[in-house]
Amino acid sequence: MKILHLLSQIPEATGSGIYLQSILKQASKRDFQNYLLAGVPTNFQKPHKLRNLACSDFSAVCFEQDLPFPVVGMSDVMPYPSTRFCDLSAADLSLYEACFKHKLVAAVERWKPDIIHSHHLWLLTSLTRKLFPDIPLVTSCHGSDLRQFQNCQHLQATVLSGCRDIDAICALTQAQKLEIQTLYGIEPDKIHVMGAGYDSERFSSSTQKHTHNPIQVLFAGKLSRAKGVPWLLRALKRLPADMFSFHLVGDSDGVEKQEILELANKLESGIQIHGKIDQEQLSHLLRQTDLFVLPSLYEGLPLVLLEALACGCRIVTTALPGIIELFAGINSDRIILVDLPKMASIDIPQASEEDYFIGALTSALHKQFELILKSSQDVAISDEIQSLLNDYTWEGVFRKIESLYRQLMVK
Repeated sequence: MKILHLLSQIPEATGSGIYLQSILKQASKRDFQNYLLAGVPTNFQKPHKLRNLACSDFSAVCFEQDLPFPVVGMSDVMPYPSTRFCDLSAADLSLYEACFKHKLVAAVERWKPDIIHSHHLWLLTSLTRKLFPDIPLVTSCHGSDLRQFQNCQHLQATVLSGCRDIDAICALTQAQKLEIQTLYGIEPDKIHVMGAGYDSERFSSSTQKHTHNPIQVLFAGKLSRAKGVPWLLRALKRLPADMFSFHLVGDSDGVEKQEILELANKLESGIQIHGKIDQEQLSHLLRQTDLFVLPSLYEGLPLVLLEALACGCRIVTTALPGIIELFAGINSDRIILVDLPKMASIDIPQASEEDYFIGALTSALHKQFELILKSSQDVAISDEIQSLLNDYTWEGVFRKIESLYRQLMVK
């Protein structure tokens, strides 16, 4: 079976990029023929990257070459130079659609896929459905598409014109399935909760971890306000500087990155700013980490939480619907959920709530510090957490996706 995979941004560096890479790898193991069309910057080294992507061939829309602006990201803050959908003019949008249409038609004519698997319930997916109504279309939702749908109301009609006719949608969580139904008006029987996975071979804690002195704290993700980073840094500032060392992993661009780096450099404790790192480097860092923190204000299903747990880290994260669903039934002090502040919009807290949020993060961090310091050697991963991790492997996720492919092929 030949599958054409579609991603309108770089096939790495973000949650959807890691998801795509993992699906390509699993499909290849199952003897599917993978082809990929993605949006990349002009400096993207296609031959080198192709060796790291499990696909037979790769076509690209080259931003700043085929189109006169940087990659348009599904998040407003990306870990590389990017353009926001809300900033595109009508002329820009016409160019964007025309360029992807040209590349997409050429890809289908060349590779003749049996199935198209797109990523994000957004413009490229809608265009694909309208151009190729007879090729089965599966789309994975990642959460950032739902946020764009709410923030870019002028694009909603264009998105809905094709996305309502998708054959099958892969949702990350039950909460996300309900959100898709509500926002897009898509029938529930078309939306399948598939979850997501983590690389269990790469992310693991092979030996019992020893607590470090000072405590090693890590954030990994986009350096953005939506990820809660400024409030995390302000919370850390309230804690004794000699108790911890902080590792800031990730990248972004523009004003938000500058704000975050300025706040980070004000921390009196030891801080290491790692920038963008690959998955192998992240797994190494997580194995040296005592406490992983992800204070996001909006997420689908953040895989990095699974990766951190698998490496033996304790967790502080926000009580978002997908995260609550992920940890439902887990009774462990290894995981502390922090209530969200009241929100002004989908990923912006009310100004009057910011101090509450900082205080809640500070309390959660301090509680985990106390638990970490109770013993010089941390307890092993519990059976219930290991059982959770076993349910979220990429092998298991792809088995469900493969079943969906085969159902669509016989219709």
